[in-house]
Amino acid sequence: MLPADRWAAWRDGPAGVRYEPEGFAADGFVHCTDGAEQMVATANRHYRADRRAFVVLELDLASVGAPWRYDDTGRRYPHVYGPLARAGVRSAAPFHRAPDGMFTTIGEASPA
Repeated sequence: MLPADRWAAWRDGPAGVRYEPEGFAADGFVHCTDGAEQMVATANRHYRADRRAFVVLELDLASVGAPWRYDDTGRRYPHVYGPLARAGVRSAAPFHRAPDGMFTTIGEASPA
């Protein structure tokens, strides 16, 4: 997931520009999550107070242009060890929220 305005800027920006999420320099990787249920839980745990609009990207890990691996034993949270190539984005979908800020569902995806 990423803020909708950052997705729009990256999607509509110059070709070849790679995406680094907020916190990438400190973490050294891009946090990812497998599955909608895990994504909703993760968003509510870490981003509920952030009132910006968000989108959820579906990635093709083989095409993100950087090495990746699962670092957790449950294999639910792949980490990508480099900025993301736009070619690795399969689709983007709006992340719906309740009035209290709680993330609820992922909307209908549109091609990246």
